[in-house]
Amino acid sequence: MNRHDPEGAIAEAAKAYSNWGRWGEDDVLGTLNFLDEAKRREGAALVRRGASFSLAQRFDMNGPQRGWRRRTNPVHTMLDTGTDAALGNQGFPHGIGGADDVIAMPLQCSTQWDGLGHIFDHGKAWNGRDAARTVTSDGDLVTGIEHMAPYVAGRGVLLDVGRVIGTQGELPDGFAITEEHLTATAEAHGVTVGRGDIVVVRTGRLARARREGWGDYAGGDSPGLSFTTASWLHRTEIAAVATDTWGFEVRPNEFDGAFQPLHQVAIPNMGLLIGEMWDPDTLAEDCADDGVYEFWLTAAPLPITGAVGSPVNPVAVK
Repeated sequence: MNRHDPEGAIAEAAKAYSNWGRWGEDDVLGTLNFLDEAKRREGAALVRRGASFSLAQRFDMNGPQRGWRRRTNPVHTMLDTGTDAALGNQGFPHGIGGADDVIAMPLQCSTQWDGLGHIFDHGKAWNGRDAARTVTSDGDLVTGIEHMAPYVAGRGVLLDVGRVIGTQGELPDGFAITEEHLTATAEAHGVTVGRGDIVVVRTGRLARARREGWGDYAGGDSPGLSFTTASWLHRTEIAAVATDTWGFEVRPNEFDGAFQPLHQVAIPNMGLLIGEMWDPDTLAEDCADDGVYEFWLTAAPLPITGAVGSPVNPVAVK
């Protein structure tokens, strides 16, 4: 990998790991095609104890965002309250009252999926489509995340790289997780990773943000996947991958003058579903206790028509 030539490295990886046309010219699911009914049955059979874990951060004003790219934390506003009901201001009969609320937020301000229309490569969207005709001011007209809503449920695998490779369960900022690190972690956990899996990679970055404060968690330096893992992401035929970091890949990025080069290969060329800012910490503790790192995972995006990303509350069941 020539660190001084991001353009060349991205072009080479995009060509080598492209899935364009693999599922037909009309495809809107990308690597989710690997997560078929048989794989879903396999995932459901992993439920033994019935213990469930949310892998989502809370959506509130105390979230990680600091305004970069105009991303803000959720703003939650009450429309009707118990006070309104107690004062008789709601106009309902026979003493009934209620509360209603509204939330305003960027779709990628906390635990979320990157949709297939989120990133382009030289003006091309997933499957070789023209980005200008695919995502307009009306939204993603072709690969809106609503198409994925029924399908993101199956076998989940936790790779706690922070615990296996790091110090006291955490990796430092700028640590590039390689294929060798992922493989070593899977071996340490006694799991395999393969077709149709939803892989959750824990770096420990979120745990540090909780301990030290958000700081530059959203947009700053961070451990993450190395650009060189593009081969592993493609070869394993996983359905999706998520991390406990803001940007999925290592930051600073591994090239001079680059910005999120692995995104540029993985989303528009590979068609890979990527999750960010997930919270696997409680699940990771349980996995360390019982030694089981595979589980049923459901993580459906909100079916927001034309959206290029979506908040999600992933739930793992063991």
